[in-house]
Amino acid sequence: MYEIEMQAMSPEFLKCWQAAGMHLDKQVQGGIQSWLRADPHPPFLEHLSFRLGNQLFFVRVEDVEGKVEGPGSLRGLHAVADGNRGHACLMPMKKKFFGGGWISEKSGWGLVDAATMKPVEPVSLVTDEKIEMTSWELQDLAVQVVRDYLQKQGYQLMSWQGNPEVNPSIWFVGESKGPEWVVVRAVRYPENQASRPANWQAIAHQYEHKSQMGHFASVAIASTEQPFESENEQAVPLWRGHGMHVRFTGLE
Repeated sequence: MYEIEMQAMSPEFLKCWQAAGMHLDKQVQGGIQSWLRADPHPPFLEHLSFRLGNQLFFVRVEDVEGKVEGPGSLRGLHAVADGNRGHACLMPMKKKFFGGGWISEKSGWGLVDAATMKPVEPVSLVTDEKIEMTSWELQDLAVQVVRDYLQKQGYQLMSWQGNPEVNPSIWFVGESKGPEWVVVRAVRYPENQASRPANWQAIAHQYEHKSQMGHFASVAIASTEQPFESENEQAVPLWRGHGMHVRFTGLE
C-alpha cells in the first residue's frame, strides 16, 4: 500500500503548476484532449497526467532552483506511473527574473524521464499497438464515473484518488452536510457487479472519527466492441483509448 500525500499546493507552487499545464497544453494542436489529472486538489501522486494516443504520461513539476516545492514525492510518481504502465516524467520550471512568471526550463515539451533525466517527447512514443488497460487505469476511470455522478447530484467533492490499493476513493459533502466517503470498485465484462472489499468494517472503523457515512460504488466496464450475443462469449479486452460501455447504478 502506498502513502498518498495530502498536502495542498502553496500559492506560489500553484502558479508554477498552472504555467506547466499551459505549456504542455500548447504542445499539441488544439490542446491535450485527454487530461487524466489537471486539478490542484490533494491527494497527489503526480501533479499532472495525460493520455496521448496509447501512451500515458505522469508529471511531477519541480522548481529548478529548489525554492518552491510541490506536494507529493518521487516515490508516489513512480508508483502511479508503474501501476498504469505509463511514463514517469519531471518537468523542471524556472521563475523569470522579470515579471515573476514561470516558464519551462527545457525546450519542447519540457519533460525529462524521472529515472534517466533524458528528454521525453510524448508524440514520438505513441504507437499503433493496442495496450490493455491496467487495474489502475480501470480504477481511475471508475472513480471518474462516480465523481461525475456526485457532481451532477449537486454534492461538493472534497478529494479523490484512483489508487486501487487505497481506500476510500472519494470524499464529498453529502446529504448529511458533512464529510462522506465512497469506496469504488471496478470490474471488467463478463462481471457486472463488483463486491465490497473484505475489510469494509475495518475501513469504516478507521474513518469513523471523520465520518459515520460510508458508501460503496460498483462500476462495470465493457468494450464497445463486445458483441453481447451469448452468455459464454469471450470478453473483448479493454484497450487504452478505445470506446467502453459503463454500468453504474448509484451509491450503495
